[in-house]
Amino acid sequence: MSEACSKEVCLTDEIKPKKENYFEKYKAYLPSIVSLVILLTGVTFDQLEMAWFNTYFQVFLFGMAYLIIGGPVVWKAITRIPKGDVFNEFFLMSIATIGAFFIGEYAEGVAVMLFYAVGELFQDAAVNNAKRSIESLLKLQIEEVNVVENGTTVIKHPKEVKLGEIIKVKSGEKVALDGELITEKASFNTAALTGESVPDDKKKGDTVLAGMVNLNTVAEIKITALYADTKLSKILKMVQEASGRKAKTQLFISKFAKVYTPIVVFLAVALTFLPYFIVDNYVFNDWLYRALVFLVISCPCALVISIPLGYFGGIGAASRNGILFKGSDYLDKMTEIDTVVMDKTGTLTKGIFEVQKVVSESLSEKELLHIAAAIETYSTHPIAEAIVKYAETDFKKVEIKNVEEISGHGLKGELNNQTILAGNSRLLEKFNVTYDEKISEITDTIVLLAIAGKFAGYITIADTIKEDAEEAITALHHLNIREVVMLSGDKQSVVDKIAKQLGLDKAFGGLLPEDKVNEVSKLKAAGGKIAFIGDGINDAPVIAMSDVGMAMGGLGSDAAIETADVVIQTDHPSKIATAIKIGKATKRIVWQNIILAMGIKLIVLALGAGGIATMWEAVFADVGVALLAILNAVRIQKMRF
Repeated sequence: MSEACSKEVCLTDEIKPKKENYFEKYKAYLPSIVSLVILLTGVTFDQLEMAWFNTYFQVFLFGMAYLIIGGPVVWKAITRIPKGDVFNEFFLMSIATIGAFFIGEYAEGVAVMLFYAVGELFQDAAVNNAKRSIESLLKLQIEEVNVVENGTTVIKHPKEVKLGEIIKVKSGEKVALDGELITEKASFNTAALTGESVPDDKKKGDTVLAGMVNLNTVAEIKITALYADTKLSKILKMVQEASGRKAKTQLFISKFAKVYTPIVVFLAVALTFLPYFIVDNYVFNDWLYRALVFLVISCPCALVISIPLGYFGGIGAASRNGILFKGSDYLDKMTEIDTVVMDKTGTLTKGIFEVQKVVSESLSEKELLHIAAAIETYSTHPIAEAIVKYAETDFKKVEIKNVEEISGHGLKGELNNQTILAGNSRLLEKFNVTYDEKISEITDTIVLLAIAGKFAGYITIADTIKEDAEEAITALHHLNIREVVMLSGDKQSVVDKIAKQLGLDKAFGGLLPEDKVNEVSKLKAAGGKIAFIGDGINDAPVIAMSDVGMAMGGLGSDAAIETADVVIQTDHPSKIATAIKIGKATKRIVWQNIILAMGIKLIVLALGAGGIATMWEAVFADVGVALLAILNAVRIQKMRF
């Protein structure tokens, strides 16, 4: 693959089938196989007690097997010494196996190194398996896109496509950039982004994201985000950075290994020489053998390998379920959550609003709607988009100037030198505009309008609850979450209605962004471990201050996604419980591995120091336990959540 395609899969690589190179695929196993054959040959000759198979032949044959399998390990140990990294697993294995040769235990020296190498192969296979679900995301990026220019199609790299340009996506092709569908309708497979294989039917004006696959017709898409700003690019960046953020357990094990390894080396030296001053009939080779067994057992491979692998497996399992953790530390934090706080619009509800009623006090309903739509074009809020969509295009003749967005309130502008207000009750109260208080009793979301300081009417809008919202709340309660709370800028009557329907513990409406921050601060002050889930720009401050910030990745704002610690690609609130389950399963497996590795090692260390355990028991305590830990770690990828 060329350098330009090193981090991405080129279109040509994706289309052209490659011949499988079996040598490249299996060459990593070749040294182990050759070494094993030589080892078995040597052991057979030794058992047959052939006269010609003397010490010189043994050293030659077993030495050749050792160099093939152990040479790279010894070289790694030597090259790390100048860098100050002396007491590592390579050093331990080298000293132990070379020592075995020194006392004439040639077969055991080769066997220990062979089993160690096989363990490394198992580790690589397990890591590659864990990476596969994450790396599949990288295959979503493509190198060529068809851009429509002056009625003709020009092939460009997605990085060269500008905002507002139109791309053509054929049936079966992946969408390269985020945009707005300008074809009347099209159907897309979103499985790669969301984990959901159900086709997503889009109509003209709907948002289409990079990574989706066009299913059945040629689709034209107007680009709304540059290559670097697409949701897919941001997701890929998150995934690539995730492995750099380590959990506390990982950091502890890394520090532990750096302290633990030199200690066991000095203990092994002491085990070799101190008995000379204590025991009768001291035999140097016997005590050196015990020390070598001690070194092999003490190698921290099982911990160093299996614990990061467990966390990596957890991130991979989450990715397959449409959940992106920005680091393994958040897998741990998810297990501590006892309070889940959610935004309403876009999190528990679809954020797809439809106008229900237009009520005017003085103007005609059509005139009021046109004024509302004209000022709402300056907002990206789903409610504003619903009004604009409902008004169609007739309102474009209405020109509103000097539009100002008042956060948490609404919009203020000017029409024919008259002040126009469109927003919630707080906006009208701010400008001392009175209206009938009975309007506040309406349970639907309301946009109130005022013209020249007088109440002009209102528009009612309804949102729909997501299909899995009730399931999400039930699942969280089953996980013993202490409180499930909803915070919303919508009025309290709307919030109460949804809270009752979904079975929420608490619900607060009429909140400004700073009010949401205050509510979460109160919950944290009460000792709660908070996970907050939102999707809007105004949710970013709360996401940032919570113990675990979560964002809806499909429809969520860039600010929310970039601030969040965990991103739910599917926009399904039920995935919150899934994320907690994956975090708990990962932590459980990691601690199983720690207890398994340390428990067996301590037992065999004592036996080795007492001269009871041989090199073969040492191999099991090191390589065997490492393999068991690896197999346990990869279990998480097979679990269903």
